[in-house]
Amino acid sequence: MSVHTLTLDGQATRKSTWRRIADRDSPVRRVDWILLLAALALSVFGAVLVWSATRNRTEINGGDSEFFLIRQAVNLAIGLVLAAGVVWLGHQRLRSAVPLFFALSIGAMLLVFSPLGTEINGQRAWLSIGGYTLQPGEFAKIAVILGMALILAAQVDAGDREYPGRRAVLQALALAGVPLAIVVIDDMGMAMVLTMIVLGVLLVSGAPLKWSIGLILAGVVAAVLVWALGVLDQYQIDRFAAFADPSRDPSGVGYNTNQARIAIGSGQLTGTGLFQGTQTTGQFVPEQHTDFIFTVAAEELGFVGAGGIIVLMGVILWRALRIARDAPDLYSTIIAAGIVAWFAFQCFENIGMALGIMPVAGLPLPFVSYGGTAMFAVWIAIGLLQSVRMKRPLSA
Repeated sequence: MSVHTLTLDGQATRKSTWRRIADRDSPVRRVDWILLLAALALSVFGAVLVWSATRNRTEINGGDSEFFLIRQAVNLAIGLVLAAGVVWLGHQRLRSAVPLFFALSIGAMLLVFSPLGTEINGQRAWLSIGGYTLQPGEFAKIAVILGMALILAAQVDAGDREYPGRRAVLQALALAGVPLAIVVIDDMGMAMVLTMIVLGVLLVSGAPLKWSIGLILAGVVAAVLVWALGVLDQYQIDRFAAFADPSRDPSGVGYNTNQARIAIGSGQLTGTGLFQGTQTTGQFVPEQHTDFIFTVAAEELGFVGAGGIIVLMGVILWRALRIARDAPDLYSTIIAAGIVAWFAFQCFENIGMALGIMPVAGLPLPFVSYGGTAMFAVWIAIGLLQSVRMKRPLSA
């Protein structure tokens, strides 16, 4: 009798557990599984491409063909933990910590100019700590999104205004201007991403359109002044020169983009086969596991593989836009929209520079390129998107 009772109790408990999971309001049902699986698939796909690009490069892998594959897998695992932590804490509960996070991000960016800073490919944008390198600018993207959302949404979410006022917009622009001022000369790629984030945030915040138009005009004026005053480093000038004239000095300043286009063109429809790309195995494309990772997919997996990356990123952007549309308040909407602006522009710039339609700016392809800090940042962003999604109204 007691055994029978225990069995019935166990069955009832299992049924109750499944009911809780199946309930529309359960955390499991509220997770955007399409977004999560697309980001995970893109990250795994990227790790394989990183492996292909580095397995024969003994000068950087120390003779271990799986060194970068394992490192990228660890980066992904840490990124997933960070995303889960953000979801567990919730973007609303993290709201009070935004000023501290922003201050820490700026402090870390300033540290790159200290003895802890390291210069890579002409850019002093990394910190070297215990044999590991971190790029604080990746976290600054998140800090700018959260900081601007906090300022622009304060009065609107409190019901005091229908849209952000002039003072709030100026405060938000001043906040975003701090990291932008730090990177604008030495890291043009990061400056471009931050500018697009600010523009995207302003457009979705409901601020009058004149602010967005003014930002665009200010950006054009600033770019002209930077060029006219000659404050750019020679490697930056060379990158723009190679973009303006792809045939210029193919063995010098135009070498990267020239070899990238050769790799992409050789892939045709289905590619040469994974680990079989001559440009990749021959190490003709510089920085192929980071900035030019797209060329590995295009050469070895062809149009199908390269298109797969674009489709997966399109799915991520689609789900993020839906999350922004269904967000319960302006603060949440701005966070989701800022992430969309970040991902969309950075993907366009990275793929565009491989195709030769955008200047080389040293930006990684989100979820795909090798790099710990970049992987941590994009998965924190996924955690923020999931947190916003889980707080949406049940009818959305």
